[in-house]
Amino acid sequence: MPKQFSDLGINEHLQQRLAELQISVPTEIQVKTIPVVLNQKEDVVVLAKTGTGKTAAFGLPLLQLIDAENSDIQGLILAPTRELAQQIYNNLVSFAPDSQQTAIASLCGGIPIKPQIERLKTTTHLVVATPGRLVDLMKRGAINIKNVQYLVLDEADEMVSALKEEVDTIIKEIPKTRRTLLFTATMPGAIKQLVQNYMSKYVLHIEADMATIGHQGIDHQYVVVEPIEKLAVLLHFLNSKEGELGIIFCKTKAAVNKLAKNLAINKFSSGAIHGSLTQGIRDRIMEQFRAGYINILVATDLAARGIDVKEISYVVNYHLPDTYDAYVHRSGRTARAGATGLSLTVLQQEEVVEIPNFENELGIVFKEFIKADAQSIEENNGLLWAKKIFKTKPNREVSEDYKAKIKTIFHHLTKEELVDKIFANYLAQSGANNPKVEASKKNKQH
Repeated sequence: MPKQFSDLGINEHLQQRLAELQISVPTEIQVKTIPVVLNQKEDVVVLAKTGTGKTAAFGLPLLQLIDAENSDIQGLILAPTRELAQQIYNNLVSFAPDSQQTAIASLCGGIPIKPQIERLKTTTHLVVATPGRLVDLMKRGAINIKNVQYLVLDEADEMVSALKEEVDTIIKEIPKTRRTLLFTATMPGAIKQLVQNYMSKYVLHIEADMATIGHQGIDHQYVVVEPIEKLAVLLHFLNSKEGELGIIFCKTKAAVNKLAKNLAINKFSSGAIHGSLTQGIRDRIMEQFRAGYINILVATDLAARGIDVKEISYVVNYHLPDTYDAYVHRSGRTARAGATGLSLTVLQQEEVVEIPNFENELGIVFKEFIKADAQSIEENNGLLWAKKIFKTKPNREVSEDYKAKIKTIFHHLTKEELVDKIFANYLAQSGANNPKVEASKKNKQH
C-alpha cells in the first residue's frame, strides 16, 4: 500500500490543504525527504531530477516547522531564476492552510524593489528569493536574515556556477547554526565544494528516483547536419510537431534572437526568453506559452530554469550543451509528471564523438534521428511558403483602384488555376525542383 502524507508526519491542517488541492499520494522524493527534515537535525543533500515534487519535499516540512508566533525570518529559500522562485512561492502559498499564520514573501529581480522593501517592513517568516535581489536588499539594510534557521538551495548546481558570489555573500550573513537543505539534479565538483565549505560535517545524502539520471520517459536522439542545412532540418522537424509544445535551447542570447526571428519569418508560433529581456516581457511570453498561445519557446539555459509545463512534448538542443549537467536540465523540461517526451540534439559531424561521453556519464542511450532528405526539405519549404501566404494580412493601404486592376488580371482564373500558377512561380523563384520532372530528366540522361 502506498504511503500517505500522514505516514510522513505531515500534520492534519496541511493534509487537509493537500486534499483540497487533490494531492493524495506523495512522490518518492517526498517519502524520503519529508520525515528526515521533520524529525532529524542534520544538513541534507538531495539528488533529484526536475519534476519529481521537490518543492513539496522541503516546503511542507518548512511550513510545519515555522513558528508563527516568532516574527523573525526563519526560513530562506534560494532559487537561480525568478521563474523558479515564483513557482516555489506560489506552491508554498497554495500549500499553507488558511488557519496557519505563516507569512511568505517573494523577493526576485526584474521587478520594482520598493514594494519588496515595504513588504519586509511587515512580519515575514519565510522568504523565497533570487540571490541577486536578496543581496541588493541586504546592502540597503532592508532585510534581516541573521536569525534564519533553515536555508534551502534549490537547483543549487546552477547557483554555484552562475551566482556563486551572491550565494557566498548570503551564506556569510546567516547563522552558522542554521540547517541547510540542498537540492540538485547533478553533483558537479562545485556542489561538492559548497557542501564541504558551507554545510555541517555530518550531511545526510538522499537520492530519489535517480536510476537513470537522464530522466525516465525521455527518448534521447541526435541528428547530424551540415551547417548550411541546420535551419532547414529544424524547420522540417518543427513542422512535423505542429500543435505540440516544445523548447529549443541555444547557447547564447544572440543565437536565441536569431533563431526566434527565423521562426517568426516562417510563421511558427514562437517566443524567445533570455536574461537580457525585461522581466515583464519574459513573464508575458511564459504566460503565452503556458496558455498555449505560442507553441515553441527558444531559450538560453538559465532563462529556462523554473519552466514547469507538463505538456512539453519535445526539447531541441540546437547547440550541444557545454556540460552534462546542462543536458540533464534541458532534457528534464519534457516528460514531466510521468509523461513521455523527445530530446533531440542537433550536431555537426565533428561533434558526434561527444555522444558516447554523454551516454557513459549520464547512463542514457542515444538513437540517431534520420534527417529529412533533400526532396522532403524542399517540399517542407513549399509548405512553409504556403503558410506564410495564408497568414499574411491584407494590405489595407493599397488603393481600391489599383487592387481592382490586379484582380482584373486574375478574374477569369479558377481558384485551382490561380494556386497552380502561384505555386509554379514559387518553384521557379526558389529554384526548387519538381520531383517528377527531375526523375524524367534523369531517365532521359541514362
